[in-house]
Amino acid sequence: MATGARLPDLLHLCSGKEKAFSESEGWNGTLVEDDAGGDGLMKPYYEHAGISIFLGDCREILPQLDRVDWTLTDPPYGIRMSKGFEGFEGFGGSGPLIARRQYPDCWDENRPSSGTFGLILRGSEQAIIWGGNFFADILPRATHWLVWDKLNTMPSFGDCELAWTSVDRKSVKKITVEWNGLIGKEEFRDHPTQKPILLMKQCLKQYSGEGQRVRDPFMGSGTTLFAAKQPGIQAEVIEIEEK
Repeated sequence: MATGARLPDLLHLCSGKEKAFSESEGWNGTLVEDDAGGDGLMKPYYEHAGISIFLGDCREILPQLDRVDWTLTDPPYGIRMSKGFEGFEGFGGSGPLIARRQYPDCWDENRPSSGTFGLILRGSEQAIIWGGNFFADILPRATHWLVWDKLNTMPSFGDCELAWTSVDRKSVKKITVEWNGLIGKEEFRDHPTQKPILLMKQCLKQYSGEGQRVRDPFMGSGTTLFAAKQPGIQAEVIEIEEK
């Protein structure tokens, strides 16, 4: 999903370097041959300390990447969240409509196809896909779901969000991360469906392990990238837009 944050700015925050990443070093959209003249390898837009970022359409990039341990992602839902938030002033659904914040592109006009999800699932051993209720009809049957409890007190916003998983369990797991009004705000928030870094950290802590590789084919605001950096997990993300 596209965000208001530019990739070089996210890289600067993630790496902690004094010098921001140069845009002139970005991915050129081509394959490069390895030194031994073997198979073509996708050249990342950015690669450093276990972090790899690919710039382009995940449908074109995924077939050229190795299989990873985990996919942790939050795809476009196809419910036009790119048009912004909506709600009511006050409590109980009363009061005048709140003006919706508009976003400059239409990233949420369509959800990924079953074919795109097939590429995602074939490219990883296990997967956690947030917004899973919007994709339940095109994803395989899941027996283990995640529920994010936001501890929400605002009646015009959802109390929980669901994640589809490929985990072979017969249960539902609740993860509680407060995300309510001014509570739980991130250092930056550029996306209407942005997930808290703490939520993504909890997913990785409970289902992945240090040294494993995790992929997010819809980088968006970069929360999977930040979450994976903390426990030393190798992160590989794809973003379709540079801005």
